[in-house]
Amino acid sequence: MLNMLMNLKDYEVGGFYDEMFTPEGEARPQASALLHRVDSLPEGELQTRQQAAESALLHSGVTFSVYGEAAGTEKIFPFDIIPRILSAEEWATVEHGLKQRITALNLFIDDVYHDQRIIQDGVVPKEIVYSSKAYRQQCIGFNPPRGIWCHITGTDLVRHSDGQMYVLEDNLRCPSGVSYVLENRRIMQSLFPQVFGAQRIRSVRQYTSKLRDVLEYLVPDSVRNPHAALLTPGIFNSAYFEHSFLAQQMGIELVEGRDLIVHDDTVFVRTTRGFERVDVIYRRIDDDFIDPEVFRPDSLLGVPGLMRAYQRGRVALVNAPGTGVADDKVIYAYVPRIIKYYLDEDPVIPNVPTYICSEPEGLQYTLEHIEELVVKAANEAGGYGMLVGPHATKEQHAEFREKVKANPRNYIAQPTLSLSRVPTLIGDELEGRHVDLRPYILYGKDIFVLPGGLTRVALRKGSLVVNSSQGGGSKDTWVLADNAASVTGNQ
Repeated sequence: MLNMLMNLKDYEVGGFYDEMFTPEGEARPQASALLHRVDSLPEGELQTRQQAAESALLHSGVTFSVYGEAAGTEKIFPFDIIPRILSAEEWATVEHGLKQRITALNLFIDDVYHDQRIIQDGVVPKEIVYSSKAYRQQCIGFNPPRGIWCHITGTDLVRHSDGQMYVLEDNLRCPSGVSYVLENRRIMQSLFPQVFGAQRIRSVRQYTSKLRDVLEYLVPDSVRNPHAALLTPGIFNSAYFEHSFLAQQMGIELVEGRDLIVHDDTVFVRTTRGFERVDVIYRRIDDDFIDPEVFRPDSLLGVPGLMRAYQRGRVALVNAPGTGVADDKVIYAYVPRIIKYYLDEDPVIPNVPTYICSEPEGLQYTLEHIEELVVKAANEAGGYGMLVGPHATKEQHAEFREKVKANPRNYIAQPTLSLSRVPTLIGDELEGRHVDLRPYILYGKDIFVLPGGLTRVALRKGSLVVNSSQGGGSKDTWVLADNAASVTGNQ
Protein backbone atom coordinates (compact mmCIF):
# COMPACT_ATOMS: atom_id res chain seq x y z
CA MET A 1 0.00 0.00 0.00
CA LEU A 2 1.22 3.49 -0.89
CA ASN A 3 4.38 2.02 -2.42
CA MET A 4 4.93 5.11 -4.55
CA LEU A 5 5.69 6.95 -1.30
CA MET A 6 8.97 5.22 -0.50
CA ASN A 7 7.24 2.01 0.62
CA LEU A 8 4.82 2.72 3.41
CA LYS A 9 5.69 -0.70 4.78
CA ASP A 10 8.71 1.17 6.14
CA TYR A 11 6.45 3.62 7.94
CA GLU A 12 7.07 3.34 11.67
CA VAL A 13 4.47 3.98 14.35
CA GLY A 14 7.47 4.36 16.63
CA GLY A 15 5.85 3.15 19.83
CA PHE A 16 3.25 5.93 19.68
CA TYR A 17 -0.48 5.63 19.12
CA ASP A 18 -0.95 6.15 15.40
CA GLU A 19 -4.30 7.52 14.23
CA MET A 20 -4.20 5.54 10.95
CA PHE A 21 -2.28 2.37 11.74
CA THR A 22 -2.35 -0.27 14.45
CA PRO A 23 0.90 -1.25 16.23
CA GLU A 24 1.09 -4.16 13.79
CA GLY A 25 1.06 -1.79 10.82
CA GLU A 26 -2.48 -2.57 9.69
CA ALA A 27 -4.78 0.26 8.61
CA ARG A 28 -7.36 1.19 11.22
CA PRO A 29 -10.96 0.61 9.97
CA GLN A 30 -11.80 4.30 9.62
CA ALA A 31 -8.66 4.91 7.53
CA SER A 32 -8.55 1.88 5.26
CA ALA A 33 -10.71 3.32 2.47
CA LEU A 34 -8.76 6.57 2.26
CA LEU A 35 -5.46 4.70 2.14
CA HIS A 36 -6.88 2.49 -0.62
CA ARG A 37 -7.83 5.61 -2.58
CA VAL A 38 -4.45 7.26 -2.11
CA ASP A 39 -2.73 4.02 -3.10
CA SER A 40 -4.53 4.14 -6.44
CA LEU A 41 -3.09 7.55 -7.32
CA PRO A 42 -0.35 7.70 -9.98
CA GLU A 43 3.21 8.05 -8.77
CA GLY A 44 3.93 11.56 -7.58
CA GLU A 45 0.27 12.60 -7.61
CA LEU A 46 0.02 13.02 -3.84
CA GLN A 47 2.96 15.42 -3.84
CA THR A 48 1.35 17.32 -6.73
CA ARG A 49 -1.87 17.69 -4.76
CA GLN A 50 0.08 18.82 -1.70
CA GLN A 51 1.66 21.56 -3.80
CA ALA A 52 -1.76 22.49 -5.16
CA ALA A 53 -3.09 22.81 -1.61
CA GLU A 54 -0.23 25.11 -0.63
CA SER A 55 -0.79 27.21 -3.74
CA ALA A 56 -4.51 27.51 -2.98
CA LEU A 57 -3.77 28.65 0.57
CA LEU A 58 -1.32 31.22 -0.75
CA HIS A 59 -3.80 32.67 -3.23
CA SER A 60 -6.58 32.68 -0.62
CA GLY A 61 -4.41 34.64 1.79
CA VAL A 62 -4.74 32.04 4.56
CA THR A 63 -2.08 33.50 6.82
CA PHE A 64 -1.14 34.15 10.41
CA SER A 65 1.35 36.49 12.04
CA VAL A 66 4.28 35.58 14.26
CA TYR A 67 5.07 38.27 16.80
CA GLY A 68 8.67 39.18 17.44
CA GLU A 69 10.12 38.04 14.13
CA ALA A 70 12.28 40.66 12.48
CA ALA A 71 11.74 39.56 8.92
CA GLY A 72 8.20 39.33 7.58
CA THR A 73 5.71 38.44 10.30
CA GLU A 74 3.05 37.26 7.85
CA LYS A 75 3.18 33.54 7.03
CA ILE A 76 1.12 31.03 5.11
CA PHE A 77 -0.47 28.61 7.55
CA PRO A 78 1.24 25.24 6.93
CA PHE A 79 -1.11 22.48 5.79
CA ASP A 80 -0.61 18.74 5.33
CA ILE A 81 -2.73 16.84 2.86
CA ILE A 82 -3.10 13.61 4.87
CA PRO A 83 -6.22 14.05 7.06
CA ARG A 84 -6.95 12.79 10.53
CA ILE A 85 -9.99 10.48 10.63
CA LEU A 86 -12.32 9.82 13.57
CA SER A 87 -15.00 7.14 13.62
CA ALA A 88 -18.63 8.06 14.23
CA GLU A 89 -18.63 6.07 17.44
CA GLU A 90 -15.60 7.85 18.91
CA TRP A 91 -16.88 11.24 17.84
CA ALA A 92 -20.19 10.63 19.62
CA THR A 93 -18.25 10.21 22.87
CA VAL A 94 -16.15 13.31 22.22
CA GLU A 95 -19.23 15.37 21.41
CA HIS A 96 -21.03 14.20 24.55
CA GLY A 97 -17.98 14.96 26.69
CA LEU A 98 -17.55 18.46 25.26
CA LYS A 99 -21.22 19.34 25.80
CA GLN A 100 -20.91 18.12 29.38
CA ARG A 101 -17.79 20.16 29.96
CA ILE A 102 -19.06 23.44 28.53
CA THR A 103 -22.34 23.13 30.44
CA ALA A 104 -20.43 22.77 33.71
CA LEU A 105 -18.00 25.58 32.89
CA ASN A 106 -20.84 27.98 32.11
CA LEU A 107 -22.44 27.14 35.46
CA PHE A 108 -19.08 27.69 37.16
CA ILE A 109 -18.56 31.12 35.59
CA ASP A 110 -22.04 32.22 36.52
CA ASP A 111 -21.58 30.96 40.08
CA VAL A 112 -18.25 32.71 40.74
CA TYR A 113 -19.80 36.03 39.68
CA HIS A 114 -22.91 35.46 41.81
CA ASP A 115 -23.47 33.20 44.85
CA GLN A 116 -20.04 31.51 44.79
CA ARG A 117 -21.48 28.29 46.14
CA ILE A 118 -18.57 26.28 44.74
CA ILE A 119 -16.15 28.41 46.77
CA GLN A 120 -18.21 28.29 49.94
CA ASP A 121 -18.44 24.51 49.67
CA GLY A 122 -14.66 24.25 49.38
CA VAL A 123 -14.59 22.65 45.93
CA VAL A 124 -12.43 25.37 44.36
CA PRO A 125 -10.27 27.52 46.70
CA LYS A 126 -11.32 31.16 46.76
CA GLU A 127 -7.72 32.35 46.49
CA ILE A 128 -7.38 30.45 43.20
CA VAL A 129 -10.44 32.18 41.75
CA TYR A 130 -9.70 35.65 43.10
CA SER A 131 -6.05 35.56 42.01
CA SER A 132 -6.87 34.55 38.44
CA LYS A 133 -5.74 37.26 36.03
CA ALA A 134 -8.97 36.75 34.09
CA TYR A 135 -11.34 37.14 37.05
CA ARG A 136 -13.18 40.42 36.56
CA GLN A 137 -14.57 42.24 39.59
CA GLN A 138 -16.59 44.33 37.12
CA CYS A 139 -18.67 41.25 36.22
CA ILE A 140 -19.80 40.41 39.75
CA GLY A 141 -23.60 40.27 39.85
CA PHE A 142 -23.97 40.64 36.08
CA ASN A 143 -26.45 38.46 34.20
CA PRO A 144 -25.41 38.00 30.55
CA PRO A 145 -28.09 37.63 27.86
CA ARG A 146 -29.81 34.22 28.05
CA GLY A 147 -27.55 33.32 30.98
CA ILE A 148 -24.71 32.29 28.66
CA TRP A 149 -21.11 33.38 29.27
CA CYS A 150 -19.05 31.10 27.01
CA HIS A 151 -20.66 31.19 23.57
CA ILE A 152 -17.58 30.01 21.64
CA THR A 153 -15.06 27.55 23.03
CA GLY A 154 -12.08 25.77 21.53
CA THR A 155 -11.14 22.81 23.72
CA ASP A 156 -7.77 21.16 23.05
CA LEU A 157 -7.74 17.37 23.12
CA VAL A 158 -4.81 14.97 22.93
CA ARG A 159 -4.62 11.20 22.65
CA HIS A 160 -2.07 9.39 24.80
CA SER A 161 -0.35 6.07 24.04
CA ASP A 162 -3.15 4.33 25.97
CA GLY A 163 -5.58 5.35 23.20
CA GLN A 164 -7.59 7.59 25.55
CA MET A 165 -8.51 11.15 24.61
CA TYR A 166 -7.69 13.74 27.29
CA VAL A 167 -8.58 17.41 27.62
CA LEU A 168 -5.34 19.39 27.51
CA GLU A 169 -6.86 22.84 28.03
CA ASP A 170 -9.94 24.99 27.47
CA ASN A 171 -9.99 28.22 25.44
CA LEU A 172 -12.99 30.36 26.35
CA ARG A 173 -11.85 33.92 25.67
CA CYS A 174 -11.19 34.46 21.97
CA PRO A 175 -10.45 30.97 20.62
CA SER A 176 -8.96 31.05 17.14
CA GLY A 177 -8.35 28.62 14.29
CA VAL A 178 -11.80 27.72 13.01
CA SER A 179 -11.20 29.55 9.72
CA TYR A 180 -8.41 27.09 8.98
CA VAL A 181 -10.84 24.21 9.59
CA LEU A 182 -13.20 25.62 6.96
CA GLU A 183 -10.47 26.48 4.46
CA ASN A 184 -8.73 23.13 4.92
CA ARG A 185 -11.98 21.35 4.13
CA ARG A 186 -12.66 23.48 1.05
CA ILE A 187 -9.24 22.65 -0.32
CA MET A 188 -9.50 18.92 0.47
CA GLN A 189 -12.87 18.71 -1.26
CA SER A 190 -11.37 20.24 -4.39
CA LEU A 191 -8.39 17.87 -4.31
CA PHE A 192 -10.32 14.66 -3.49
CA PRO A 193 -13.78 15.18 -5.03
CA GLN A 194 -14.42 11.45 -5.45
CA VAL A 195 -13.80 10.80 -1.77
CA PHE A 196 -16.24 13.48 -0.68
CA GLY A 197 -18.70 12.46 -3.38
CA ALA A 198 -19.86 9.60 -1.18
CA GLN A 199 -21.04 12.12 1.44
CA ARG A 200 -19.96 9.89 4.28
CA ILE A 201 -17.73 12.56 5.87
CA ARG A 202 -19.62 14.98 8.09
CA SER A 203 -19.75 18.56 6.83
CA VAL A 204 -18.23 21.56 8.61
CA ARG A 205 -19.83 24.09 6.27
CA GLN A 206 -22.62 24.96 8.72
CA TYR A 207 -20.29 26.54 11.29
CA THR A 208 -20.68 30.16 10.22
CA SER A 209 -24.48 29.94 9.98
CA LYS A 210 -24.56 28.33 13.42
CA LEU A 211 -22.31 31.09 14.76
CA ARG A 212 -24.59 33.76 13.34
CA ASP A 213 -27.55 31.98 14.96
CA VAL A 214 -25.75 32.24 18.31
CA LEU A 215 -25.18 35.97 17.83
CA GLU A 216 -28.80 36.61 16.94
CA TYR A 217 -30.11 34.42 19.78
CA LEU A 218 -28.59 36.82 22.30
CA VAL A 219 -30.56 39.79 21.02
CA PRO A 220 -33.94 40.54 22.68
CA ASP A 221 -36.92 39.06 20.84
CA SER A 222 -38.27 42.57 20.26
CA VAL A 223 -35.40 43.32 17.85
CA ARG A 224 -36.62 42.15 14.45
CA ASN A 225 -33.47 42.61 12.35
CA PRO A 226 -30.47 42.42 14.69
CA HIS A 227 -27.32 44.22 13.62
CA ALA A 228 -24.19 42.18 14.37
CA ALA A 229 -20.54 43.13 14.02
CA LEU A 230 -17.16 41.47 14.54
CA LEU A 231 -14.75 43.64 16.53
CA THR A 232 -11.10 43.13 15.54
CA PRO A 233 -7.91 44.72 16.90
CA GLY A 234 -6.94 45.38 13.29
CA ILE A 235 -4.74 44.16 10.47
CA PHE A 236 -1.66 43.60 12.63
CA ASN A 237 -3.34 41.00 14.83
CA SER A 238 -2.09 37.44 14.28
CA ALA A 239 -5.63 36.17 13.57
CA TYR A 240 -6.79 39.02 11.33
CA PHE A 241 -7.32 36.67 8.41
CA GLU A 242 -9.80 34.74 10.53
CA HIS A 243 -11.60 37.88 11.68
CA SER A 244 -12.18 39.08 8.12
CA PHE A 245 -13.02 35.57 6.91
CA LEU A 246 -15.69 34.95 9.57
CA ALA A 247 -17.24 38.39 9.15
CA GLN A 248 -17.48 37.87 5.41
CA GLN A 249 -18.91 34.36 5.76
CA MET A 250 -21.55 35.49 8.27
CA GLY A 251 -22.41 38.59 6.28
CA ILE A 252 -21.73 40.96 9.16
CA GLU A 253 -19.55 44.05 9.43
CA LEU A 254 -15.88 43.84 10.40
CA VAL A 255 -15.16 46.81 12.64
CA GLU A 256 -12.36 48.26 14.72
CA GLY A 257 -12.84 50.18 17.94
CA ARG A 258 -12.54 53.50 16.12
CA ASP A 259 -15.59 52.57 14.01
CA LEU A 260 -17.88 52.34 17.06
CA ILE A 261 -19.19 54.94 19.47
CA VAL A 262 -21.40 54.69 22.55
CA HIS A 263 -24.14 57.30 22.91
CA ASP A 264 -26.83 57.18 25.58
CA ASP A 265 -25.48 53.74 26.61
CA THR A 266 -26.15 52.42 23.11
CA VAL A 267 -23.53 51.26 20.60
CA PHE A 268 -23.48 52.69 17.09
CA VAL A 269 -21.29 52.01 14.07
CA ARG A 270 -20.27 54.63 11.55
CA THR A 271 -21.45 53.73 8.05
CA THR A 272 -21.80 55.54 4.73
CA ARG A 273 -25.47 55.89 5.63
CA GLY A 274 -24.69 57.51 8.97
CA PHE A 275 -24.72 55.94 12.45
CA GLU A 276 -26.50 52.62 12.87
CA ARG A 277 -27.20 50.78 16.10
CA VAL A 278 -25.27 47.57 16.85
CA ASP A 279 -27.10 44.90 18.84
CA VAL A 280 -24.46 42.18 19.25
CA ILE A 281 -20.67 42.17 18.94
CA TYR A 282 -18.47 39.15 18.38
CA ARG A 283 -15.36 40.60 19.92
CA ARG A 284 -11.90 39.27 19.12
CA ILE A 285 -10.25 41.63 21.60
CA ASP A 286 -9.21 40.54 25.09
CA ASP A 287 -11.06 41.89 28.11
CA ASP A 288 -8.22 44.23 29.03
CA PHE A 289 -8.62 46.23 25.84
CA ILE A 290 -12.35 46.35 25.09
CA ASP A 291 -13.22 49.45 27.11
CA PRO A 292 -10.63 51.96 28.39
CA GLU A 293 -13.18 53.38 30.85
CA VAL A 294 -13.34 50.05 32.72
CA PHE A 295 -10.18 48.06 32.00
CA ARG A 296 -6.89 49.37 30.61
CA PRO A 297 -7.15 53.15 30.25
CA ASP A 298 -4.35 53.19 27.66
CA SER A 299 -6.20 50.90 25.25
CA LEU A 300 -6.67 52.33 21.78
CA LEU A 301 -8.36 49.16 20.49
CA GLY A 302 -11.60 49.20 22.39
CA VAL A 303 -14.68 51.39 22.69
CA PRO A 304 -15.18 53.84 25.58
CA GLY A 305 -18.51 53.07 27.25
CA LEU A 306 -18.90 49.59 25.74
CA MET A 307 -19.11 47.86 29.13
CA ARG A 308 -21.69 50.37 30.30
CA ALA A 309 -23.87 49.61 27.27
CA TYR A 310 -23.36 45.89 27.87
CA GLN A 311 -24.33 46.06 31.53
CA ARG A 312 -27.42 48.10 30.64
CA GLY A 313 -28.51 45.35 28.23
CA ARG A 314 -28.16 47.59 25.15
CA VAL A 315 -25.66 45.30 23.41
CA ALA A 316 -24.59 41.65 23.73
CA LEU A 317 -20.92 40.60 23.74
CA VAL A 318 -19.56 37.26 22.55
CA ASN A 319 -17.79 35.83 24.51
CA ALA A 320 -18.87 37.58 27.69
CA PRO A 321 -16.19 39.54 29.55
CA GLY A 322 -14.95 37.57 32.54
CA THR A 323 -15.26 34.21 30.80
CA GLY A 324 -11.49 33.74 30.90
CA VAL A 325 -11.58 32.79 34.58
CA ALA A 326 -12.63 29.31 33.42
CA ASP A 327 -9.66 28.77 31.10
CA ASP A 328 -7.00 29.74 33.59
CA LYS A 329 -4.73 26.69 33.47
CA VAL A 330 -4.90 26.30 37.24
CA ILE A 331 -8.71 26.40 37.22
CA TYR A 332 -8.44 23.71 34.52
CA ALA A 333 -7.06 21.32 37.12
CA TYR A 334 -10.33 21.65 39.07
CA VAL A 335 -12.68 21.02 36.13
CA PRO A 336 -13.34 17.35 37.00
CA ARG A 337 -14.49 18.52 40.43
CA ILE A 338 -16.50 21.33 38.80
CA ILE A 339 -18.32 18.82 36.57
CA LYS A 340 -19.07 16.58 39.56
CA TYR A 341 -20.26 19.53 41.66
CA TYR A 342 -22.72 21.03 39.18
CA LEU A 343 -23.83 17.99 37.19
CA ASP A 344 -23.19 15.11 39.61
CA GLU A 345 -21.42 13.29 36.79
CA ASP A 346 -17.92 12.00 36.19
CA PRO A 347 -16.12 13.63 33.24
CA VAL A 348 -16.70 11.83 29.96
CA ILE A 349 -13.31 13.07 28.74
CA PRO A 350 -10.73 13.14 31.53
CA ASN A 351 -8.18 15.85 32.19
CA VAL A 352 -4.50 15.18 31.76
CA PRO A 353 -3.17 14.38 35.28
CA THR A 354 -2.10 17.75 36.69
CA TYR A 355 0.10 18.93 39.56
CA ILE A 356 -1.04 22.24 41.05
CA CYS A 357 2.04 24.17 42.08
CA SER A 358 0.11 26.36 44.53
CA GLU A 359 -0.48 23.19 46.59
CA PRO A 360 2.54 22.05 48.66
CA GLU A 361 2.53 18.48 47.35
CA GLY A 362 2.21 19.61 43.74
CA LEU A 363 4.97 22.18 44.14
CA GLN A 364 7.38 19.70 45.68
CA TYR A 365 6.72 17.08 43.02
CA THR A 366 7.15 19.62 40.21
CA LEU A 367 10.47 20.92 41.53
CA GLU A 368 11.83 17.41 42.07
CA HIS A 369 10.70 16.00 38.70
CA ILE A 370 10.84 19.03 36.42
CA GLU A 371 13.03 17.15 33.93
CA GLU A 372 10.11 14.76 33.26
CA LEU A 373 7.23 17.25 33.20
CA VAL A 374 5.58 19.86 31.03
CA VAL A 375 5.29 23.05 33.11
CA LYS A 376 2.79 25.71 31.99
CA ALA A 377 2.09 29.28 33.02
CA ALA A 378 -1.53 29.84 34.00
CA ASN A 379 -2.47 32.46 31.43
CA GLU A 380 -0.07 32.00 28.52
CA ALA A 381 -1.06 30.63 25.12
CA GLY A 382 0.43 29.76 21.76
CA GLY A 383 3.13 27.52 23.24
CA TYR A 384 4.70 30.40 25.18
CA GLY A 385 5.51 30.37 28.90
CA MET A 386 5.96 26.60 28.79
CA LEU A 387 8.76 24.17 29.57
CA VAL A 388 8.86 20.69 28.02
CA GLY A 389 11.15 19.08 30.57
CA PRO A 390 12.51 16.13 28.56
CA HIS A 391 13.46 18.46 25.68
CA ALA A 392 14.91 21.28 27.80
CA THR A 393 18.45 21.92 29.00
CA LYS A 394 19.67 21.84 32.59
CA GLU A 395 19.88 25.62 32.49
CA GLN A 396 16.25 25.86 31.42
CA HIS A 397 15.25 23.43 34.18
CA ALA A 398 17.00 25.61 36.75
CA GLU A 399 15.42 28.78 35.34
CA PHE A 400 11.93 27.33 35.50
CA ARG A 401 12.43 26.02 39.04
CA GLU A 402 13.11 29.59 40.12
CA LYS A 403 10.06 30.89 38.24
CA VAL A 404 7.81 28.29 39.86
CA LYS A 405 9.19 28.91 43.34
CA ALA A 406 8.77 32.67 42.92
CA ASN A 407 5.11 32.39 41.85
CA PRO A 408 3.64 28.92 42.46
CA ARG A 409 0.06 30.12 41.77
CA ASN A 410 1.03 30.82 38.18
CA TYR A 411 2.07 27.27 37.27
CA ILE A 412 0.82 23.75 36.78
CA ALA A 413 2.77 20.69 35.70
CA GLN A 414 1.74 17.62 33.75
CA PRO A 415 3.43 14.41 32.69
CA THR A 416 4.89 14.48 29.19
CA LEU A 417 2.31 12.61 27.18
CA SER A 418 3.11 10.48 24.17
CA LEU A 419 0.88 12.43 21.79
CA SER A 420 -0.64 10.37 19.03
CA ARG A 421 0.72 10.70 15.51
CA VAL A 422 -0.68 10.89 12.01
CA PRO A 423 1.24 10.12 8.80
CA THR A 424 2.45 13.42 7.36
CA LEU A 425 3.95 14.13 3.95
CA ILE A 426 7.56 15.17 4.53
CA GLY A 427 9.25 15.57 1.16
CA ASP A 428 8.57 12.31 -0.69
CA GLU A 429 7.95 10.22 2.40
CA LEU A 430 5.22 9.76 4.96
CA GLU A 431 6.49 10.19 8.50
CA GLY A 432 4.63 10.20 11.80
CA ARG A 433 4.10 13.62 13.37
CA HIS A 434 2.44 14.41 16.70
CA VAL A 435 -1.01 16.01 16.69
CA ASP A 436 -3.67 17.45 18.93
CA LEU A 437 -7.29 18.35 18.16
CA ARG A 438 -9.23 21.54 18.82
CA PRO A 439 -13.00 21.05 18.37
CA TYR A 440 -15.17 24.17 18.46
CA ILE A 441 -18.29 24.40 20.62
CA LEU A 442 -21.05 26.97 20.12
CA TYR A 443 -23.44 27.69 22.98
CA GLY A 444 -26.67 29.42 21.97
CA LYS A 445 -30.21 28.09 22.03
CA ASP A 446 -28.55 24.70 22.30
CA ILE A 447 -24.95 23.44 22.27
CA PHE A 448 -23.42 22.61 18.90
CA VAL A 449 -20.07 20.87 18.46
CA LEU A 450 -18.49 21.26 15.02
CA PRO A 451 -17.76 17.73 13.70
CA GLY A 452 -14.00 17.40 13.81
CA GLY A 453 -12.18 20.64 14.44
CA LEU A 454 -8.61 21.78 13.89
CA THR A 455 -6.01 19.04 13.93
CA ARG A 456 -2.72 20.79 14.66
CA VAL A 457 0.46 18.95 13.75
CA ALA A 458 4.01 19.42 15.02
CA LEU A 459 5.88 19.48 11.72
CA ARG A 460 9.30 19.40 13.36
CA LYS A 461 10.47 15.84 13.83
CA GLY A 462 10.06 14.72 17.44
CA SER A 463 8.42 17.98 18.53
CA LEU A 464 5.36 17.91 20.79
CA VAL A 465 4.54 21.62 20.26
CA VAL A 466 1.81 21.95 17.64
CA ASN A 467 1.22 25.72 17.79
CA SER A 468 1.62 27.56 14.49
CA SER A 469 3.76 30.16 16.25
CA GLN A 470 6.14 27.35 17.21
CA GLY A 471 6.49 25.68 13.81
CA GLY A 472 3.25 23.69 13.70
CA GLY A 473 0.73 23.26 10.91
CA SER A 474 -2.70 21.75 10.41
CA LYS A 475 -4.62 18.88 8.83
CA ASP A 476 -8.21 18.41 7.79
CA THR A 477 -10.20 16.39 10.34
CA TRP A 478 -12.74 13.90 9.03
CA VAL A 479 -15.57 12.64 11.21
CA LEU A 480 -17.34 9.73 9.60
CA ALA A 481 -21.11 9.93 9.29
CA ASP A 482 -21.46 6.28 10.32
CA ASN A 483 -19.24 3.46 11.45
CA ALA A 484 -18.60 2.16 7.97
CA ALA A 485 -15.14 2.71 6.54
CA SER A 486 -15.51 6.28 5.32
CA VAL A 487 -15.49 5.72 1.56
CA THR A 488 -15.50 2.71 -0.67
CA GLY A 489 -12.47 1.57 -2.56
CA ASN A 490 -13.84 2.33 -6.04
CA GLN A 491 -14.30 6.09 -5.43
